[in-house]
Amino acid sequence: MKRGNKRKFGRVRKVRTALSKSLATALIDHGRITTTVAKAKSLVSTVSKMITTAKKQTLASQRSLASQLGPKAVTKLMKEIGPKYQDRKGGYIRVIRLPRRNSDGAEMAIIELV
Repeated sequence: MKRGNKRKFGRVRKVRTALSKSLATALIDHGRITTTVAKAKSLVSTVSKMITTAKKQTLASQRSLASQLGPKAVTKLMKEIGPKYQDRKGGYIRVIRLPRRNSDGAEMAIIELV
């Protein structure tokens, strides 16, 4: 994305970062979540960078992840997910589109770790 071209989701910065953190934590914990297409697209780049950082398996990378996520998610990233994708260059996440949500017509998607 170009500079200043982030999705805002109608939220202020603190709430937006909390949303990103909670979505990333849920995806790491469960491996698959259902959300809107816009949130899924935004989450892909965030979590892909986290997985790439976790693949390094250094203390610095662990501390970097700890500044973005909670301790349980960091442990899972470093111990399970990082080594699993060690010999993969990218493409850790898949987004599958679903029918629109009945209540408000929002485009829905499943986002999962490959």
